[in-house]
Amino acid sequence: MLSAGERLQSALNKNAVVDATRKPVGKSSLSHSSTSMWSVNPKPEQIQHIWVVTGPAGCGKSTVGRGLQAALDVPFLEGDDFHSAKNREKMGSGIPLTDADRWDWLICLRNAAITALSPSEANNYHPPSGVVVACSALKQKYRDVMRVAAYGTPSVQIHFAYLKLDETVLLQRVTARQAHYMKSTMVQSQLQDLEEPQGEWDALTINAHAPQEQVMREVLETVRDKLAEYQ
Repeated sequence: MLSAGERLQSALNKNAVVDATRKPVGKSSLSHSSTSMWSVNPKPEQIQHIWVVTGPAGCGKSTVGRGLQAALDVPFLEGDDFHSAKNREKMGSGIPLTDADRWDWLICLRNAAITALSPSEANNYHPPSGVVVACSALKQKYRDVMRVAAYGTPSVQIHFAYLKLDETVLLQRVTARQAHYMKSTMVQSQLQDLEEPQGEWDALTINAHAPQEQVMREVLETVRDKLAEYQ
């Protein structure tokens, strides 16, 4: 039985045959020193991209996600904002979330991504070229839930940017946080749940141990290279 990722890839390969005239988002120039030099202007009928920045607490999802938002000039969705009050309370009390706790959260976040890509009064009925989502997506089945956003829609492509970081650095970063419900004790539980994307065709892995500016440059370069595949 094919996994969700494999089914999506197969569907896209078929769509490529019948929809070869569709033109994807073009590649813009990228400045390594400034994200403001790189922008993508949405146009009707262009392929839209969902960029899901993933990894455990402390890996830098929000920082990288907002950097991509600025570079691509697209909406940004902070996954933490979509947790229920119950989930926040559990995590704030040091109680790990279960799969059952995460399903509604993932579905809500996925629906928000779809809404962001749809024509609406908010975007003056000119939808953006993509949306950036910060979401831990620790397990493959969680990523599969997000992949549903692109099912049956060949003009939408989804990509996961996994920020890889070791436990020691993650603990240091989370411990240094102020006024955040995610406590350092939760990092270990997240690492126990973590299934690093391996063999998932739509997942990109970025080493996040380098200084923040360097990590951001690498992410932007990786995203630029991926967009170039759609030219």
